Amino acid sequence: MTAAGTKRVLLAGLICTKPGHRARLVYRTHIDRGPRRGRRKGSTETDYIRLLDGAHQQLRGPIVLIWDELNTHVSRTTQRLIAARSWLTVYRLPSYALKLNPVEAVWPI
Repeated sequence: MTAAGTKRVLLAGLICTKPGHRARLVYRTHIDRGPRRGRRKGSTETDYIRLLDGAHQQLRGPIVLIWDELNTHVSRTTQRLIAARSWLTVYRLPSYALKLNPVEAVWPI
């Protein structure tokens, strides 16, 4: 819902695959309670890192992440948070190749 004064539910997710296992969808939701001065509308760097930390706990192993060029994915804060996680390897998709990102098929158009 996007009308003024209404709530939105934000969703971030990962498709996780491992040879010999079924693919899993790991996701986190966040309720956006409406506009507030100085607050970002979408998910923050911390929100995405919490998702990755949760996936790491569930999967109990290293993660190779294929990520698009969303501004929060490439920020200095995100780079610092990624560097602090030895179990995380990140590959970036070019900004023009969103259809190569398999998680995009999860979200309705």
